[in-house]
Amino acid sequence: MHKKILTLLLFLLFTGCAASSSDIDQTVQAQGQLLIENQQKISDLQADVDTLRGQLEETKYQLNQIIERQKMILQQMTNSPGFSSNTDFDLQGEGYSSKTSSDPTLSKSSSDLSGWVTTGDDKADYNFIIRFVNEGKQNNEVIDAFKKHLKSYPKSSYRANVNYWLGQLLYKQSKKNDASFYYATVVKDFPSSSKAADSLYKVGLILLDKGDTKKAKTVFQQVVNKYPKDKNAVVLANKKLASLK
Repeated sequence: MHKKILTLLLFLLFTGCAASSSDIDQTVQAQGQLLIENQQKISDLQADVDTLRGQLEETKYQLNQIIERQKMILQQMTNSPGFSSNTDFDLQGEGYSSKTSSDPTLSKSSSDLSGWVTTGDDKADYNFIIRFVNEGKQNNEVIDAFKKHLKSYPKSSYRANVNYWLGQLLYKQSKKNDASFYYATVVKDFPSSSKAADSLYKVGLILLDKGDTKKAKTVFQQVVNKYPKDKNAVVLANKKLASLK
């Protein structure tokens, strides 16, 4: 009789322990699953933050590019003997607008590039052409004018900028092979130019547009390696590299 009671007690004790152990296992598994889900949510939030940070950096880069170009053009035009000191500048972009001009050489063609010819002053001519860039009009005439500038002034200090703008205008017209040629000219012939890093980055974009991912990655890496001081270009290049992994 005593053995039966003892056996029954041991059975009940063992069954209770097993049930308790099973409950603990289930609790641990539930907590582990919850931890995994929380970690996934954190990863998703971090990815969203990284995406927003990249978009912000790209926007900041574009704004800085516009500001720097505005400063350059404003300084160049202010110092140019071909423009009046009363000139008004359109600071919304690359354009230049003038209410009055005391220079008789500009009055005839101040709003038209058709049939334009160089004057012998590379600085004044460059300043004149750049006025039309931001207007988004007469793009073909602007391209022709810049080409005339390159031909007329083979030793001009503005050649890097002229090649860069030819690249920009041709890229806008989807003439990517031609655009790539002028961008590459900036990188090859004027590696210390302020336009070099952006030009090299644009070459990478054109390669990417053509589906040549391998060469595009190489070019983006060159932007990072060759122009580490151009933080904006480096940020964009690194972003492209990350997206191509």
